[in-house]
This record gives sequence, structure tokens and C-alpha cells, in this order.
Amino acid sequence: MKEVRLKSLLDNDFYKFTMQNAVIKLFPNEKVKYQFINRGNHHFPDDFGAELRNVIDAMAELKLTKAEKEFFRRSCPYIDLPYLDFLAGYHYDPSEVEIVQTVNNLEVTVEGEWYRTILWEVPILALISELHYEMNQMQRNPNDFVIETTLNKAEQLNKLGVTFAEFGTRRRHSYKVQDLVVDALIQNKSSKFIGSSNVHFAMKYGVKPIGTHAHEWFMFHAAEYGFKMANALSLEHWVDVYRGDLGVALSDTYTTDVFFQQFDKKFAKLFDGVRHDSGDPIEFANKTIAHYQINGINPLFKYIIFSDGLNLEKVEEITKACEGRIGISFGIGTNLTNDVGLKPMNIVMKLIAAQSINGDWIPTVKLSDERGKYTGDPKMIELAKQFLRIED
Repeated sequence: MKEVRLKSLLDNDFYKFTMQNAVIKLFPNEKVKYQFINRGNHHFPDDFGAELRNVIDAMAELKLTKAEKEFFRRSCPYIDLPYLDFLAGYHYDPSEVEIVQTVNNLEVTVEGEWYRTILWEVPILALISELHYEMNQMQRNPNDFVIETTLNKAEQLNKLGVTFAEFGTRRRHSYKVQDLVVDALIQNKSSKFIGSSNVHFAMKYGVKPIGTHAHEWFMFHAAEYGFKMANALSLEHWVDVYRGDLGVALSDTYTTDVFFQQFDKKFAKLFDGVRHDSGDPIEFANKTIAHYQINGINPLFKYIIFSDGLNLEKVEEITKACEGRIGISFGIGTNLTNDVGLKPMNIVMKLIAAQSINGDWIPTVKLSDERGKYTGDPKMIELAKQFLRIED
């Protein structure tokens, strides 16, 4: 019997839905491939692949409920009703997911139309993480520990006076832990907790779903239009769809320096702020502030969302460095949803190719501000660096 692990079709990051809406409008015929990357070289038991297959097959049963559709409609007025009608008829197709377990590794790939396959990444990672701890007998009874730890973090964040959101779906210890975390954050009435990237939990706890777009948006544009046009066309297309809403631009798909070359005065004024996801956060803040100033924009009218491997120490350091200089907010992920006394997993799933008009598969790459986070075909990475004049 197939085990339904996910509680809702909305148990996913918000930016997957916002991107899906944009893909349906602009790229309804394009096909893509995604690949699971076991960065941490984690061990998977012999029957892990079969169990993962079982829970992924069960996802075909998930459907958007009327209440969930109404929550989307009320919370996200910038998303058109035709998209919500589409989502109401959407179901996961497990045949798009291939799982192969070898002696030393777990291979998971997703292939199909982009507008359909875009929702797979986050739940697959969340399921791999949860099954990893469970099948390696690393489960715990975390209730009191998680609640106390989360409340302490919320109190410390409150003392810093910063707004923050929960971004921890993809590498959560389990659904139960993430549920406990968001519940605890709601309980702390004094904290400036503003929402969750997980739409299901945002609905369950009556908070705002948080997110805009991810690296794959820029990676696809590079495959479709070329590396030099990727940033500018990604931003232009985003503005075409959302007309000023969802105005936080992700900056590091092809390094921050390259991004700011194309994030000109037009985009700097149109977008409310930028998101930091790799590299030194203080250096990034200084570059961002300088970029706004060069373009005659007061940085205090803009903001940065920091979302790269955050803990309380990093948040405090960033807050002190940015105080009185630019608006800031934080998206905290694994440090909230996988802080149960065990080592968090280091896993990702990335867009690896997009199909061209003539049927050829074009490899996609992400360069980031950290070489260790480069992903993609090595030859294509070198080509991107040459085109964009990026030196290590």
C-alpha cells in the first residue's frame, strides 16, 4: 500500500508556485531535467530507493482543496484566477521521477514539461531528508526540545529587532518538526516572525507565504537565451508577469558582480530589494548599498533578504553591519527545521538541462558566489565563466 506522507499539495515552497504561474504564461512548451545531488555523501540504506519510490508514487493522490484555493486567492491577489483553476486540476505524475539506487549513491532525476515538473524539487528533498533520519534510526521524540529551542531563537531574534521568515522545508528533519517550529514561532507574540516559505504551513497558521523566484528561473533563461542575457531577461520577464509585485530579485546565479552589471537603475527602482544566498553576507551588503547609491537610490528605501545558511550568530553579525544603512530581513531554514541534535543533510536538487527548439538538451549551470556551490556540466561552467568574464 502506498504511504501518503505529504499532507497537502501546498506542502511546498511558495516560489515554486509563483514560478509555475510564470512558466505557464511564458514557457508552456519547454521541457527540462532536474537531478538530485548528494553533496554531503550521505549513506542510504539498501531499501531506501524502494521506499522513496513508494512515497513519491503516493503523491499522485494529492489535490488542491477548495479551502486551499481560497487561501491562495485571498493571500496572493497578484496570481491570476486561471492559474488557480489550473492548480485545482493539477496532480503529481510520478512517472516523471526516476529513482536508481546503487551501492554508493542514490540517483533521482525528474524530466518533463517545465510547467508540470517544477513542483517536484522541494517535496522530493523533504522526503529524502525525512526518510534518511527515519530509516537510519535517527528519529527522536523532539517535541519539547524543538519547541524550547525555537522559542529561545525567536526571543533572541526579537532582541535584535529583525523580521524573519521560516525557509526550512527542503531539508527539514520531518514534517512534524517543521510543524512544531512554525507553531512555536506563532506562540511567541513578541517576535517579528512574518511568514513561511511553505504555503501549507502559512495557511495552517494564518501567516504570509514568502518567496519570489529561485536559481532555476535564471538558469533556464541562460539555456534559452545565453549567459549574457540571462539576468536581464529573467528580471524583465518577472516584471512582465507580476507588474511590481513579488519584487525581490535573486542575485547570485551567475555571481553578484555580474548581476549588478545588469541590475541597472530601471530594475533597481522596480524591484523592492534583492536576496543574498551565497558568499560573504557583509561584502554583499556593502556591494548592494554602493550599487543603490551609484544609481541615486536611497538604500534605506530598499532591503536585502539574507537566506544563506543562517544561524543566530550570523544574523546578529549581519544586523550590526547593516543597521541604519539598508533594510534587512532573514529567511532561516535548516537552523530552524532541522535543529534536533543531529547533523543536517547537505542535499540539493538542481535544474540540469533545458530542451531547445530542435530537441537538443542544453546543460544548465549555476555559478554562485562560492565555487563550492557551482553546479552543472564542467565544460558549460567554463564556457559561462568565459562569456561572463568570471575569474576564480
